[in-house]
Amino acid sequence: MTQIIQHTARPLWTYKVFLLLAAAIWGLGTVVIKSTVDAFPPAWLVGVRFTAAGIILGAIMLPRFRKNLDADHLKKGGVLGAWLFLAYWANSTGLTDTTASNSAFLTSLYCVIIPFLGWALRGSKPTRFNVAAAVVCVAGVGCVSFAGTSGLSLRFGDLATLLSALFLSFHVLFTAKYARGRDMTLLTVVQFVVAGALGFAAGIVFEPMPTFSTLGLDTWISLAYLAVFASCIALLLQNVAVAHVDPAPASLFLATESVFGVTFSIMFLGEALTAPLFAGFALIFAGIVVSEYLPLRAEKKRAAKRTDIEDPPAETPTR
Repeated sequence: MTQIIQHTARPLWTYKVFLLLAAAIWGLGTVVIKSTVDAFPPAWLVGVRFTAAGIILGAIMLPRFRKNLDADHLKKGGVLGAWLFLAYWANSTGLTDTTASNSAFLTSLYCVIIPFLGWALRGSKPTRFNVAAAVVCVAGVGCVSFAGTSGLSLRFGDLATLLSALFLSFHVLFTAKYARGRDMTLLTVVQFVVAGALGFAAGIVFEPMPTFSTLGLDTWISLAYLAVFASCIALLLQNVAVAHVDPAPASLFLATESVFGVTFSIMFLGEALTAPLFAGFALIFAGIVVSEYLPLRAEKKRAAKRTDIEDPPAETPTR
């Protein structure tokens, strides 16, 4: 993604901290949604969150957008907004029937789904790392499904969360397809507004309208957190950091979102981490590492080896 604001050079560890902060914000966001969906229906939550985020980010970047806004950005941003809406509507709906811990890790499976979905759409064959990651993650999901009191079962909320991971995979692939040659920040604002509008539309058709006048202060604070921190600020931190941190460690830092999600779920919601759940979460996180980190590390080693072959070190003359 392109940078949203101009920034000065900082030590490398600063940008890694930015990635951890973004992951922590998104991890806490799962807990916030879980504590909000009972009082505020999922589609309406998506509508308010992304409409507010689009307005805030759009107002900040308005002078820049006046130069770049055109039909192409509106069209591509609309497609991204549709996938974003589907992903977060499914995710928020899933949180009405599963724990925030389950949601955090099951959603992170999009990292493993993407190579196989890209293969189906573009014909790029998954690597052995992708296959190994898929096997490990399937084992992890199996452990999660065994953690219930009724034996092997995935609840409706778990299945909805897995569906959200699939939609998020589509969103990532289309983002990669549309990003080249376009203003990614502008595309982000357009997709926020479109996702918000679709959220309101789905809320009107499928869900009861929330009684805004009776909402508690905690619900309004949760909505503000999702719009400002989990959308605008976390995005800003990610965009600034990925311009300085190599993709392999960056993806690993961002993958800690699921770990933060479980940690905050235990801290603030009192969720219990049973042995099967811990095993499942550990396997899923290991699968993410295998899928995201190891291929880039292997490619980096191959590139270094090619460089050594092409430019061998000069021999030290003997006396």
